Amino acid sequence: MAQQARAVATRAQIVLGAAELFEKQGFVGASLGTILENTGLTKGALYFHFKSKEELARCIIAEQHATSIASVEAIGREQASAIEQIVMLCHEMARQIVHDPIVRAGIRITLELSVDDQGPADPYLDWINTCEHLARRAVEEGDLEPDIDPPRFARFVIGAFTGVQTVSQVLTQRKDLENRVDDMWMFLLPGIMPAHRHPNIGRIRKARSEGAQRN
Repeated sequence: MAQQARAVATRAQIVLGAAELFEKQGFVGASLGTILENTGLTKGALYFHFKSKEELARCIIAEQHATSIASVEAIGREQASAIEQIVMLCHEMARQIVHDPIVRAGIRITLELSVDDQGPADPYLDWINTCEHLARRAVEEGDLEPDIDPPRFARFVIGAFTGVQTVSQVLTQRKDLENRVDDMWMFLLPGIMPAHRHPNIGRIRKARSEGAQRN
């Protein structure tokens, strides 16, 4: 059991060390040699768990994906309206990007590999599908205009969030990301919600998922 626990800890150490370098240097820029230096482990320890840099990168993307799925499930358990859960999803994504190097690395690797059509789309598709499901509910609950098309809306929201966090990264190293996501919803909500629901906008903008943050 002790040996198994050490193996798990070593693997986690490799993944975190690699994520830190992938985030800073990208998939191409980070070499296995620099990853080893960053983890302080031996080449044998690394190759025991991962056969190549690509396998390690795919593992990081998978962990980012798992983190996203756990957050989606936690938000789905919240006692909140669908439109509030959409806002929660965006703020939780932002929180993970700011605080979790594996999430940041997973996003960077995915975008980098996508240049050559090798990047996995699953994390983005899951976000979009979740947002679409919630948008359908929000229309039924009367919090979104009835003529809004949920699939197009979901794709737009995730695209808008991606743009917001990218600009935040360029300008402030994401230090203002929380505020910029709030700005996004400040501008969007009046245009997508029926007028008689506008008094709820302030409360909806403040929606956060405590359950997702505990995961």
